[in-house]
Amino acid sequence: MRMKLLAAVTAAAAATLTFSTPAQASHSWGGYHWARTANPFTLKLGDNLNSTWDSHLSTASSDWSKSAVLDTTVVAGQSSARRCAATTGRVEVCNNTYGNNGWLGIASISITGGTHITSGTVKLNDTYFNTATYNTPAWRQLVTCQEVGHTFGLDHQDENFDNPNLNTCMDYTNSPDSNQHPNQHDYDELATIYAHLDSTSTVDQSAAVPQVGNDKASWGKRVAHSERGDTYVRNFGDGKSVVTFVIWAS
Repeated sequence: MRMKLLAAVTAAAAATLTFSTPAQASHSWGGYHWARTANPFTLKLGDNLNSTWDSHLSTASSDWSKSAVLDTTVVAGQSSARRCAATTGRVEVCNNTYGNNGWLGIASISITGGTHITSGTVKLNDTYFNTATYNTPAWRQLVTCQEVGHTFGLDHQDENFDNPNLNTCMDYTNSPDSNQHPNQHDYDELATIYAHLDSTSTVDQSAAVPQVGNDKASWGKRVAHSERGDTYVRNFGDGKSVVTFVIWAS
């Protein structure tokens, strides 16, 4: 932990010094981040998955924990796989046959105060992952890694499915084999996002959070669109909202 804390301080300092250079990471998702009073912090990933998906969540957790500012730990889920309700202070990860609704995976984050994440959910749609196109370890790993990455406040590095792979799960692609894990650019961006500390924490807290469902009608207003991805925001008033990233099946 002491070594990781030193690495976090070093990474944050480097991020501050090099922010304007082309090599610096620049794929923060709207400035969203978990409030916390120290780095590195540990975020719980609730496992509401069946055995087909367990190893993919374990790999994603191990990958993202290589960040200097963030650790994740896989714990027992606190939601049903079908509803995948959000639990405050942590991320719930679920799979189910959510139906022929067009989406392959979605990540939702509850926001308070404009930018502070209070909960996250990841939903993986077996209706499509059970088809020949997506029923591969590579597709499962890419989408698990990417959707979990969104719950930390990361956006995509590239949203063109036809561009050469960037060797990161935060890159849209038609060929997922080399895009299954984070790359250094992702870790650099996390260091930038979490370079500052907060006076309070939203991690591992206990309070009610807004909920959205599995259908487009519950996600609110679409605020961003790309080739096969959309972002929605639903405002609940009193400074609270839920932001949802969707990756659509081809």
